[in-house]
This record gives sequence, C-alpha cells and structure tokens, in this order.
Amino acid sequence: MVKLTRIYTRGGDRGETSLGTGRRVPKHDPRVAAYGTVDEANAAVGLARLHAKGKADAMLARIQNDLFDLGADLCRPEDPKHKGPALRVTQSQVDRLEQEIDAMNAGLKPLQSFVLPGGTAAAAYLHLARTVARRAERLMTALAQSSPVNPIAIKYINRLSDHLFVLARYLNAKGKKDVLWRPGANR
Repeated sequence: MVKLTRIYTRGGDRGETSLGTGRRVPKHDPRVAAYGTVDEANAAVGLARLHAKGKADAMLARIQNDLFDLGADLCRPEDPKHKGPALRVTQSQVDRLEQEIDAMNAGLKPLQSFVLPGGTAAAAYLHLARTVARRAERLMTALAQSSPVNPIAIKYINRLSDHLFVLARYLNAKGKKDVLWRPGANR
C-alpha cells in the first residue's frame, strides 16, 4: 500500500517526474502522457459514478481501481535491473469487462444508428470517459511502438471503451433514451 505523508515534493519543479523504476523523465514523455490520460479517464468515470447506482456503480468502482492498476503498469516499464514484482493488468481483468459487456448487451436492442453522447447524465459522462479511454489507447499504442507496454494493458483499455459505451446505453433505459445520429438532419 502507498503511504503519502507529503503531497508536494518539489521534484517536478523543473519539468521532470519519476517513473516507477526511479528513472527521471520529462513530464511530456509519451509514457507519462499515456498514464496521465488513464488518470483523466478515471476522473471522468468518477463523474459518471455520481449518477450511477447499484450494479452500475459497483462496476465503475472496480473500473476505477483497475485504472489505477493500469496507471501503475504504465508507470513502471519492464526493467531487468529493477527488483521486485511490478503491478500488471491481467487477463482476468479483461475477462471481467467482457463478461459484464455481454451481460448488459444481452438486454439491448441492436443499434440502428450511431449513438450521440447524451440521454441521461450518467450516459453522457460515460461517453466522455469512453472518449478519454480511446485517447489513452492511442497514446498507449503509440508508446508501444518505441517502448515496452504490457499487451494485456492495451487489451484492457480497448475493452474498457466498449464497456463504457454499452453501460451508457444500458443506463439510457436500456437504449430507449439513446440519442441517435440522424445523418444530414440539419442541412
């Protein structure tokens, strides 16, 4: 468990931060951008939770914890010199998302059009979280081109955006309150 006794350290005052390995990197490093965007997605999930109850809130609480795991995974790249086990996102976390997606999707009618963000407050915030998760995914896959990234972490973030989309539809009265795109409606 992490114990924080002081919030500010002044360590980043020159535009650098430490990775989980202790290596100092610029705050604009692609790895920092990736886990920073994961943190942003987590904040958006927190907004959605303000409007979720019961099973939906419980799923989102698990997702928030997983997103911290994902940030820790990204913060500590593979380094054979660094001792001790690194926290990694696991296939069981991906599997849980898939099971939840399948269970929710079973009660939804097939889409007849693309869905616009909106409907209920919970759905709107879930769409926001979904778009931030997609941005995190783009940053993670770009990072993976030049530096090691846990491939299961990439699967997790990909599946997460699907989960958030399906949950948004589910919380929109099982799709009845979805706001559908009407191509060319305002010409």
